[in-house]
Amino acid sequence: MTIAARYAEFAAREAYGVSPQYARLSSAVSGDETLLALLGTLPPAKTQPNLLFGVVRLLGGPVDDPDAFHDFTVTNWPAVEAEIRDRATQTNEAGRCAVLLPVLAALPQPLALLEVGASAGLCLYPDRYGYRYGDHLLGEGEPVLECTLTGAAPPSARPEVVWRAGLDLNPLDVTDPADVGWLDALIWPEHTHRRARLRAAVAVVSAEPPLLVRGDLVDDLPALVARAPAGATLVVFHTSVLYQVPEPRRTAFVELVRDLPGRWIANEDPGVLRHGTLPTPPGPALHNVLALDGRPLAWTRGHGQAMTWFG
Repeated sequence: MTIAARYAEFAAREAYGVSPQYARLSSAVSGDETLLALLGTLPPAKTQPNLLFGVVRLLGGPVDDPDAFHDFTVTNWPAVEAEIRDRATQTNEAGRCAVLLPVLAALPQPLALLEVGASAGLCLYPDRYGYRYGDHLLGEGEPVLECTLTGAAPPSARPEVVWRAGLDLNPLDVTDPADVGWLDALIWPEHTHRRARLRAAVAVVSAEPPLLVRGDLVDDLPALVARAPAGATLVVFHTSVLYQVPEPRRTAFVELVRDLPGRWIANEDPGVLRHGTLPTPPGPALHNVLALDGRPLAWTRGHGQAMTWFG
């Protein structure tokens, strides 16, 4: 896929109806020869819209007007390029716990959670957040994660978690204002509710930070798995991570995780982690597939705002 096509698809499938500013901006970049040429100097994995837009926001640039965005990015390209090369999209959306919860709650308890691509570890606390599935409220405290659930009854309890750990090439620290600032920059501009959710989740996690290990999802996963306590169901999980992993490493990871003790939850784009025949997705927007041990169960939206159960 060309860089122009990547930005056009982001505008049409990911941002459309979710972030008007990013839909308009991404569509403009898809036809901006100057910006496309600058992006073409980067490694393919560094050309994604979320990374470019997040970096410009981090540097104080405008994302509400395509012309102003163009001027800022071109004028400040050395600084923009340096940040892009140094960073990765590590959107740590606690709302994704709402689509993981129905599976986590149904597994034998207690759980030992191990997240691959954990960022700052906000998704390692599904037992600490509140949830609202339609009129069904579960748990107490903030943040309250709202999810439209279709095709299944909402979970009746939160999981019991006795151990939590994360693996990431560049783990972020919720007690570091600079790292939290990057997480904030990755939130789409109109999503004030997600910013409030980030602050609430950071407060929960910073009170008891998880074990986060810097490492590779293939080379370093077995050693971290070995640290999980006996007597708990080990759950290795990841959400919207594998698109950043080159395909050979992605294949090696899948082969590895299938043979590990415990359970495996994946929540990924079906074009990245392929399954067999899937039902038609519930709409034109980009949906992930939630799967347990390789068996697809539901369509999910990227920020955890909706899921359609079919498994």
